Amino acid sequence: MKIINYALFFLFVVFAIIQLNDPDGILWFSIYFLVALIHLISNFKAISKFILISVIIGLLIYSAFHFSLFIEYMQTENKEEIFGEMVYKKPYLEGTREFLGLFIAAFSVLYQLKKTSKP
Repeated sequence: MKIINYALFFLFVVFAIIQLNDPDGILWFSIYFLVALIHLISNFKAISKFILISVIIGLLIYSAFHFSLFIEYMQTENKEEIFGEMVYKKPYLEGTREFLGLFIAAFSVLYQLKKTSKP
């Protein structure tokens, strides 16, 4: 389990660093780095279920603000655009990336919650 936590820590640190070139990079760095710290700290100390649930709820609520952009993206024909550069005429691309990033982060924290719940 510790190896998985270290891998998730490393992954979310990379996600956080990549965000620093965005106009709102500090926000996204903070979100991903918080998730990274949860995975690191859980190797040494149990994190309160209340904190984990609060983080999950916060991530899911924030992702809900991007849900309409995700739906708009799902209705497009060219799905490969998600891997390209940001196009200002297509804000649904960045919104979809943010939605998916928040969703991935929430599920990784959910993994910690499930691990904490086991006897």
